Amino acid sequence: MDSFAEWLSEHPLPLGAFIAEGVDLLNTHAQGGFDAVSDALGGAVEGATDALLAVPAVVLIAAVAMLAWLLQKRMGLVVFAVLSLMLIVNLGLWEATVETVVLVLAATSICMVVGVPLGILAAHRPRLNAALRPILDLMQTIPTFVYLIPTLILFGLGVVPGLISTVVFAIAAPIRLTSLGISEVPRHLLDAGDAFGCTPLQRLLRIELPYAMPTIRAGLTQCIMLSLSMVVIAALVGADGLGKPVVRALNTVNIENGFEAGLAIVIVAILLDRLCRARESGSAQ
Repeated sequence: MDSFAEWLSEHPLPLGAFIAEGVDLLNTHAQGGFDAVSDALGGAVEGATDALLAVPAVVLIAAVAMLAWLLQKRMGLVVFAVLSLMLIVNLGLWEATVETVVLVLAATSICMVVGVPLGILAAHRPRLNAALRPILDLMQTIPTFVYLIPTLILFGLGVVPGLISTVVFAIAAPIRLTSLGISEVPRHLLDAGDAFGCTPLQRLLRIELPYAMPTIRAGLTQCIMLSLSMVVIAALVGADGLGKPVVRALNTVNIENGFEAGLAIVIVAILLDRLCRARESGSAQ
């Protein structure tokens, strides 16, 4: 047995070399395409960030408070949003917070635009679902730092490799939960739709999606939380935001700055989660 194990270790499969050659091949023959994608995504994120930063912080805080009231009708959430965002301004982390929110919203938007249709297809096609399952498992279990290596090589330093890595890490949640929600639609509702002559598109829009909407919304909130968990890691490849002060505090063992930046990330996570939740019945105060 020892000799067999020794033989195995002396004849390793060139998996890493195969992946490296594939990345090098893409980098050599498709660099123009990756540069175009990088310029487009980077320009969009930076443009949105600059536009929000051009608005006074007080105006944005008031807009968030109004949005919180319109979506949830809870005065407690409005007060929390105002006080927590004022705290972020007081700590001098407003610009980094805006950069983080833009990055998270961009990644979440891409995940939902791609993930929801894939989830619908997976729910209707068992073979596609079976093929996607191991891929999604792999995407969720590979250490997140591994994503940064090929994206850094293909897209260079900046916000784009962090954005792409975040999308790859978080997109499994909307795909899985959308597929789950569509698959759990009761059979009698589908039969009733067929009896009334619904086309497949009408059945999807009028029966399946409304019934699965709570599960799809759960996928949205999970996607936001997963995207926020990548903020610090994205800072390692040059992405701006709250990850930078965290990494800087880690390198200098600065407990004060690290705690403040971490608190700002927690505030953003709580606000985005509460805003995206379904309104609770009888919650208006």
